[in-house]
Amino acid sequence: MLTLSETSLSSSGEAEAGPGTLIMAAGVQDFNRTEFDRLNEIKGHLEIALLEKHFLQEELRKLREETNAEMLRQELDRERQRRMELEQKIQEVLKPRAEEQTAQQPPKGQAQANNGADRRSQGLCARVQKWFSERFGEYVEDFRFQPEESAVETEEPLSARRLTENMRRLKRGAKPVTSFVKNLSALSDWYSVYTSAIAFTVYMNAVWHGWAIPMFLFLAILRLSLNYLIARGWRIQWSIVPEVSEAVEPPKEDLTVSEKFQLVLDVAQKAQNLFGKMADILEKIKNLFMWVQPEITQKLYVALWAAFLASCFLPYRLVGLAVGLYAGIKFFLIDFIFKRCPRLRAKYDTPYIIWKSLPTDPQLKERSSAGVSRRLQTASSRSYVSSAPAGLSKDEDTGRFHGTKKGNFHEIFNLTENERPLAVCENGWRCCLINRDRKMPTDYIRNGVLYVTENYLCFESSKSGSSKRNKVIKLVDITDIQKYKVLSVLPGTGMGIAVSTPSTQKPLVFGAMAHRDEAFETILSQYTKITAAAASGSDS
Repeated sequence: MLTLSETSLSSSGEAEAGPGTLIMAAGVQDFNRTEFDRLNEIKGHLEIALLEKHFLQEELRKLREETNAEMLRQELDRERQRRMELEQKIQEVLKPRAEEQTAQQPPKGQAQANNGADRRSQGLCARVQKWFSERFGEYVEDFRFQPEESAVETEEPLSARRLTENMRRLKRGAKPVTSFVKNLSALSDWYSVYTSAIAFTVYMNAVWHGWAIPMFLFLAILRLSLNYLIARGWRIQWSIVPEVSEAVEPPKEDLTVSEKFQLVLDVAQKAQNLFGKMADILEKIKNLFMWVQPEITQKLYVALWAAFLASCFLPYRLVGLAVGLYAGIKFFLIDFIFKRCPRLRAKYDTPYIIWKSLPTDPQLKERSSAGVSRRLQTASSRSYVSSAPAGLSKDEDTGRFHGTKKGNFHEIFNLTENERPLAVCENGWRCCLINRDRKMPTDYIRNGVLYVTENYLCFESSKSGSSKRNKVIKLVDITDIQKYKVLSVLPGTGMGIAVSTPSTQKPLVFGAMAHRDEAFETILSQYTKITAAAASGSDS
């Protein structure tokens, strides 16, 4: 319980804060939403889309039932009759022409004599041309340009079995690469001291004597030879890190709709994380070369100039020796020390420091938005202190906040001036109103924001050109209120609230609410308070 002085101090503090502080508080609240809230919003949008799909399928089924199939069948018969008549006319026209062509053809003997004369007239030129075409005609045909055929790839329908199979294929295909990376990391970490010591000695000797490139080529040939023996049935397994056998999951064939939906969500989460890591790497490389942080790119610029001058004035053998020795010492010794001493790495590992300090595009946007918000907060606080009248109450300040954003609250819903949203829902809850009494899709589902005042439940449509699409319900008129699950195929307990009133045949459903439980508790507590006050007034 707050004392009267604390209440007055808090109200005066909020009055001095002004609309600028309220705007910034709302912005910070939206910015600090957790991943769980965002997932709930996505789930709500999916729920709306599935509802619209179900409604449109019902409309399509009704239209198909109302279509007159007999009329279409009669039109098809008439078209077939017309086609047969056209074919007969075409045959009648082509028959006389074929007879004329056969009459104009010369006799067989005369044709053979003419052909013999033509052959003799060709002479040596025709024979040379024939020989040339036989010898080089195939190569000439290869240089002929042909229009490129654009093959349209057919997309397979979504299947849980196919999805799991593709995931396993991807895991098996990436296994050699991941194993190679693990072995390199084990060499650098000195997982096996003897193996790393031998590899370090062989590498440094090869670099010193100029045999680094032949050594890598020999290792590639050795790897292919081992793969050939493995393909012929030999059991050859060599790895620094011992492989751990993973349990093979049986194929999931008979899945329920909820399990399929959860499987799609898991795959989408893995793809999201993978694409996010790839995007971070590409954005950091782009920002490194685009001088986003000049102090970092300047180091790269100086290093490139030094490498360019060294390649111009120093012998290639000396440059290769220096690069090879540095790479071996860093891979086997420096990285090992830095991995064991994180504080030392954070101070002296220049590539690591540069890579960690490079920002991604979302980080740049966050920095710019934070700078703009700080400037706006400073400017708004100054303007409010200079222009706010003395004695401004909390209610007046709240009404002005709604007025600057989208008009006065009581004017939007045609209520009295003392009706304002409660503190817990000052910015409202985003949701969709599902009115199952309506038949048109545009009236069946409406997106908007839900508010709760002391006496009313107000829904403001997001596409409202006028106040006709808004919905105002008296809390006293509500006959029943309960949590509601719009689609049973979706996992979870649902994201909707069903409200029954005497004026509607079916309950109104406010679905796709990210904060459903908070909204339900607020509405129920205010409804209980109003009904209790009305009951006590009637008894008195």
